[in-house]
Amino acid sequence: MQFTKSFLSLTLSLLLSKAVAVPRPAPLGRRCVNSAEDRSCWSDSFDLSTNYYDEVPDTGETVEVWLELVNTTAALDGVSRNVLTVNGTFPGPTIIANWGDTVVVHLTNGLANNGTGLHFHGIRQNYTNEMDGVPSITQCPVAPGESITYTWRATQYGSTWYHSHFALQAWEGVLGGIIINGPASGNYDTDMGVMFLNDWSHETADALYEEAQTSGPPTLDNGLINGTNTYEDAGSRFTMNVTAGNTHRIRLINGAIDTHFKFMIDDHNLTVIAMDLVPIVPYSTQVLSIGMGQRYDVIVDATESSGNYWIRAIPQESCSENSNTDDIKGIMRYDATDTSDPETSAYTYTDSCLDEDLSSLVPYVSLDADSESVSEDLAVTVGRSNNVFKWYMAGTTFLSSWESPTLLQIANDVTEYTTQEHVIDLPTADQWVYFIIETANTVPHPIHLHGHDFWILAQATGTYSADSTTLNLDNPPRRDVAMLPGAGYLVIAFITDNPGAWLMHCHIGWHTSEGFALQLIERYDEIEALTDLDTLNSTCIAWEEYAESSGVEQEDSGV
Repeated sequence: MQFTKSFLSLTLSLLLSKAVAVPRPAPLGRRCVNSAEDRSCWSDSFDLSTNYYDEVPDTGETVEVWLELVNTTAALDGVSRNVLTVNGTFPGPTIIANWGDTVVVHLTNGLANNGTGLHFHGIRQNYTNEMDGVPSITQCPVAPGESITYTWRATQYGSTWYHSHFALQAWEGVLGGIIINGPASGNYDTDMGVMFLNDWSHETADALYEEAQTSGPPTLDNGLINGTNTYEDAGSRFTMNVTAGNTHRIRLINGAIDTHFKFMIDDHNLTVIAMDLVPIVPYSTQVLSIGMGQRYDVIVDATESSGNYWIRAIPQESCSENSNTDDIKGIMRYDATDTSDPETSAYTYTDSCLDEDLSSLVPYVSLDADSESVSEDLAVTVGRSNNVFKWYMAGTTFLSSWESPTLLQIANDVTEYTTQEHVIDLPTADQWVYFIIETANTVPHPIHLHGHDFWILAQATGTYSADSTTLNLDNPPRRDVAMLPGAGYLVIAFITDNPGAWLMHCHIGWHTSEGFALQLIERYDEIEALTDLDTLNSTCIAWEEYAESSGVEQEDSGV
C-alpha cells in the first residue's frame, strides 16, 4: 500500500413522555494542540465539542491508497486454506487519514474468479453515495482484472474498517482497518492501532454457505486476533507490547461473520472512549460486549510493573457456535523479551449477545432526537423457500441484481421497483425517520445502516408497544450498528440529510446473503446529479462482459 500526504503524527411510533435524562458534558473552548496531555484538542477551530455533522476541518490534504485483491493460501491459525487478501495480508493495510482529509482508494480486482466492491463501513459518504461500494446498490461488481477508484471525505473521526460487500468475500479475507485521526474524549500516550476480532473456519465461507442455507449457521473452527491465533499445536499468538505506567489506545473492530465477542485483558480495566465513529463520555469496564460490525475505542492503563496478560476474545455461545471458544487469545507483554505464556485468569462475565448498556453510551457531542415525520414497523422473521433459509423484514426477503444496481436504475429514471428490492422511498429532505425493528425469533441481529449514524431510542427484549415503550430522545446513543435483541425490539431514528441509495441490513454474513436487508432511496430527485455516470456505466459494461463470458451466476441476495 502507498500513501501520499503529510499528516499529523499520533503514537417508528413516538412517546414524548418518559424521556430518560443523561449527563451532558460542558462545551470545550477552541484551543491548543492535540497531545498526550489533552486529546480533546485538535486545532484552533476544531475540538472534541465540535458538531462533526455540521463542521469539518478543511485540511486541503489528500490520502491516496492503492489496494489489490489477490488469491493466496495462508495458515492464519496454523491450518492452511484458501484466503482472499488485500495487498497480500490479512487484515489488509490500514488506511490512515486526518479528520477533514480527502481519501482516494484505487482498488484493483486481482482475484481469479470473483467480482468485488469495497465498502467503507460507517463512513457516511456525505453526498458521495456512489462511493459506498455496494454491488447491486451503488455499483456493479468490479470484474476480475478491472479497477475502480473511490473518493470520499473524512467528515468523521475515529476507528472503522473497509470490507468487500460482494457475496461472502469479506469473510474470506477482504477487509482492513481505517483510522481517522481526530480529538478523543480520553487522554492516552500511545495509539496501538486497530485490533481486529474475527471468527475463522478451516473451510471457506463460500463452502460453508450451503450448510448455512439448508441447516442453519455452521459451527466455526476458531477465531483470530489481528489475523492470527493458534489451533491445537500450530499457529502463533498475537502479541502487544506495552510500557508500564503508560496509557494505550486500542481500536477494536468486530469483523466476524457470525460471532458476538466479549473482549477483556486480564487484570486490566478498559476505558471506553468511542463507539463506532462517535466519541462518548468515557466509562470504565472490565468486559466489553462487541457485536459484528461494531467498533469500540478503549484505553488500557498499564498499571502493572511487569508480566504477561491474556487478551481474550470470547465467542458468546448464546448466539453462535465455535469449536475453540476458550482459546481465542493474544498476549499483552510488559517486557518484549519475556516470551512465556501468561498465567492470568479471565474476568467473570454473563454469556449474552447484547449491546453495552445504553446508559453507558453517552455521545460527547450532545444531540437530541426529534419527533418522527416518517415511521416504519419492520418485523423480522425467518422462513424456508425452495428448501433454504431466507430472512424477511416486513414480510420481504431482499433480492437485488448485480448487473442492475439501484443507482443505475435511478440514472435511467426508474421509479418503480420489484417487491424484493425492498425500497423505502424517502423523498423529503431533513425529515426524522423512525424504524421500529422487532422480532419474536430468539436470534439477536446486528443492524447496520449505510450513509448515516442513527439514534437508538429504545432497545430491549420483549414486545414493543406504542403505548408503553419508553423512547429516549435526550442525547441517546448514536452509532451505525446496534443489536436487535433476540425476542425483542430496536427503535432507531435518523435524519434524511444524505441523498442516495442506502442499504440497511443484518451484519451476520449468512443473514445478509439470505435476504435480511432493505434499501432506502433518499431524496431521489437529487441523486443523479451526484453520480458519475461514466464510471457507473463502464463498471457495469465490464461486469456484464465478464459475467457473460464466465457464466457466473448470482446465488444470494446480491449484497
